[in-house]
Amino acid sequence: MTQAVQAAGSDAGAQQAAVAAKQANEFLTFTLGDEEYGVEILKVQEIRSYEEPTTIANAPAFIKGVVNLRGVIVPIVDMRIKFGLTEAEYNQFTVVIILNVAHRVVGMVVDSVSDVIQLSGEQIREAPQFGASLDTEYITGLGTVDERMLILMDIEKLMTSNDMSLTNVSVQ
Repeated sequence: MTQAVQAAGSDAGAQQAAVAAKQANEFLTFTLGDEEYGVEILKVQEIRSYEEPTTIANAPAFIKGVVNLRGVIVPIVDMRIKFGLTEAEYNQFTVVIILNVAHRVVGMVVDSVSDVIQLSGEQIREAPQFGASLDTEYITGLGTVDERMLILMDIEKLMTSNDMSLTNVSVQ
């Protein structure tokens, strides 16, 4: 009888691990310029239409300012400016993805949100190494869906990096 209980317990543990693995491979996809990116869906709190934030003096150019989200002051980061892409154009498709990273709420401005996709292990490739000329530290891999190529980002690592100055914690 003890073996049956242990087997049932290990089956439940395996099911929980399978559910966790399945969730970890779900990504919210969004566009910046001509490229499509993905972040873990579990880091996303909500998606909002873009509204002009309150500007903060002496903030880096990529920090557009802050908004009050139901009593929480949320810094807003424009990812196009952060990544050095073409000048950001704010239109009806521009959205703010509200993220929970390192116990902090942060908003990320993107051109548009595409969808939520699930990627299997076979659909995710290791991020290429480009040497010192290109920083790929925040890229966890490349995802492929049909003819689409997604740049998968470790958004927590990016948002907590020292150059972002958004949190007191740096994720290693």
